[in-house]
Amino acid sequence: MGSISHPTQPLRIAILECDTGLPKALAKYKRYGAISSALLEAGAEAADLRTEDLDISFWDVVNEVGMFPTLEDVDGVFLTGSKHDSFADIPWTNKLVDFVKSVLAQDRVRLVGVCFGHQIIGRAMGARVGRNKDQGWEVSVTDVELTEQGREVFEGKDVLSIHQMHKDIVFDYPSGVQPLGSTSRCKVQGMFIPGRVLTVQGHPEFTQEILVEILEVRHEQGVFSDEIYEDAMARVGRKHDGVMVGKRFVEFMLDK
Repeated sequence: MGSISHPTQPLRIAILECDTGLPKALAKYKRYGAISSALLEAGAEAADLRTEDLDISFWDVVNEVGMFPTLEDVDGVFLTGSKHDSFADIPWTNKLVDFVKSVLAQDRVRLVGVCFGHQIIGRAMGARVGRNKDQGWEVSVTDVELTEQGREVFEGKDVLSIHQMHKDIVFDYPSGVQPLGSTSRCKVQGMFIPGRVLTVQGHPEFTQEILVEILEVRHEQGVFSDEIYEDAMARVGRKHDGVMVGKRFVEFMLDK
């Protein structure tokens, strides 16, 4: 995945919105998927592309159950994060898993997933997903130790700094997947199949503002203890590699 020339046709990306978001973020971005489109647009700019080189559509897979893009009409599918359980046996998540399996069954449209989306893709490939009961929450800007493949994918970095907000994990790498990185709390931090799949457990699309709202709401609700909240808030303003990850997502979907 190297330098990019302008594509002759726009890169058609379907963003599957797996959540609805919190009030402050929605007031700014208008819909949950726009947080991810902002990342992709910033990534495209970092790759010397124009906004018009991306053709992004949004699909509310939570509230419009079973409504998915026709694969002939897209080049990439992006699964967002979510507050919902990736392992839930309920209609919309089951249909989402089935749709991801249909994407995996072909070899043109590429799959990208973050957090919940990463877990759904892992589930579709047969991996076990569920609560990380031993390690608990992983939140705020966190360093991910990259594998050799991870360093190749993420521009030679040894460590990827990325926002995290999860208590669920993919427990093991599915067959045929190249590991990208790990942390002490979660060993499956990213999955890669050349030309097919690229995922991260973190949230490259999150900004400090977005994460602070989530931390404050969940602290007020009692989801996060004072200790978790204070530790996360101490790290939330750290520099992170979100835009670079967005750039790599765009380059991956362009086969560059």
